[in-house]
Amino acid sequence: MAKKLISEQTVLETARRGEKIVYCEADAIVTDAARDRASQLGVGIQRKDSKQIPSHSGTKTQIQPVSMKETIAIGSDHGGFSLKEQLKPFLVSLGYNVIDLGTNSEESCDYPDFAFSVAAMVMKGSASRGIIIDTVGTASAMAANKIPGIRAACCFDEYSARSSREHNNSNIMTLGGKVIGIELARSIVKIWLETSYAGGRHQKRLDKISDIEKKFLK
Repeated sequence: MAKKLISEQTVLETARRGEKIVYCEADAIVTDAARDRASQLGVGIQRKDSKQIPSHSGTKTQIQPVSMKETIAIGSDHGGFSLKEQLKPFLVSLGYNVIDLGTNSEESCDYPDFAFSVAAMVMKGSASRGIIIDTVGTASAMAANKIPGIRAACCFDEYSARSSREHNNSNIMTLGGKVIGIELARSIVKIWLETSYAGGRHQKRLDKISDIEKKFLK
């Protein structure tokens, strides 16, 4: 049976009904956009304890907070392979689940293939966010941003990483494997993962981006 997806739309619909908590099953996938929107709207997300079954007598179901352990999809072409391999254990050390979508060597390959794999996983909600690495980072961002709902940002320093999350709610970050070293990459990744979307005045701008996207999806 497919796992239930808790998306940003789920949170919005809950808020519109005047409810303050989204209840979901223990194995449900909660997207990063849903977490950000829930924080903005003051809506809680709580998982039902699968070991507790509601009784007919009206006993309340036991609930527990959503785990903060997110799933991060990561991929690269040959130019980003080395940096990808170094970042994977770092992501695990920060407490994230990591799904490596390739490439698996430094043999020449095509970056759009791996950009698509990561972006598609994020779009479907199978991963909350994604990281794509090629030689410079720009090309993978171009490819990933062709996928509906993806906001890929090429980050080259801590400021761009923070801004892309806080202002633009980026759900994919691209990096240049031949442009930045491992220590800077770790710092950029950590800040990007730990920065929340600010909402507020930024939301109307994101809505306009979505409107542009919808015009060309018809």
